[in-house]
Amino acid sequence: MAPLETRVPRRAGIIGAGSIGVAFAICFARAGWRVRLYDPDAARRAAAPEEVALRLDDLACFQLLEESSGAITARVEVVDTLEAAAAEADLVQECAPERAELKHEIFAQLDRAAPADAILASASSFLAASKFVDDTLPGRTRCLVAHPGNPPYLVPVIEIVPAPFTSETAAARAIALYREAGMKPVHVQHEVEGFIFNRLQGAVLREAYCLVRDGVASVEDIDTVMREGLGPRWSVIGPFETVDLNTRGGIASHAQKMGPSYERMGAERGQHDPWTPELVEQVEAARRAALPLDQWDERVGWRDRQLMRLARHRKTPTRDDS
Repeated sequence: MAPLETRVPRRAGIIGAGSIGVAFAICFARAGWRVRLYDPDAARRAAAPEEVALRLDDLACFQLLEESSGAITARVEVVDTLEAAAAEADLVQECAPERAELKHEIFAQLDRAAPADAILASASSFLAASKFVDDTLPGRTRCLVAHPGNPPYLVPVIEIVPAPFTSETAAARAIALYREAGMKPVHVQHEVEGFIFNRLQGAVLREAYCLVRDGVASVEDIDTVMREGLGPRWSVIGPFETVDLNTRGGIASHAQKMGPSYERMGAERGQHDPWTPELVEQVEAARRAALPLDQWDERVGWRDRQLMRLARHRKTPTRDDS
């Protein structure tokens, strides 16, 4: 990739200057993009520049910027109209409240205001694009959901969720643009409520609430298990690789030994989703393509060293632990 100073800068339009809109402004500006940020609330527009600067100063304190916070802040322009934000944009990121009727109205405006080849993306957490974009929108084939982690400048995963009417070209271009902006896009193959992020988070939260309700554990103890147990491990590897490395013989061996127990736990909650042999074979094939079993011991050692680095980091005092 060419250095920032030799590339024609990308342009992002951001609609909504709440916490997610400000965070996206930081993401794109940090990657060298020119950003125009709009909110219909004049007070939000007035507050946004200071919020951007404060968050960038925090990132600078932790040495997470490659240039000065002032240089990055200078790339963010707050504008007074939606049309100004969308003009000349390669990508427009809508960050409005989670209301289908509001998003429907915004996307109609964006389709008129943005360049014909601009990607129109919603940061929706649960609403699929087909819930607020209909067949009356001329440019619907470039519309999709791009749901971030929060805040995206620290949690870089972003879910790219095309609607049935989104073109493959638009989805591929969106993935490329977000990757260019330093994010980690994942392609959600078809629309489901909550996408991947919130379905996984929701599964944990549902069980956590049930464990409190049933008197099994306190809120504090459940948070401790996540913070000191699953959280550190999942920050290094995901749930499939975790169980693949936890059991000699890999994920197929784990499914054989532990699958019935997980099925019973699901049945306690009225959920019947057994790990069928066909499903286990599909997951095992993906894991073996990523990690042949003859490299299993080496990868286990790598995992342990990553956890050691994390443990060392967590023990190191920082200048500001508040």
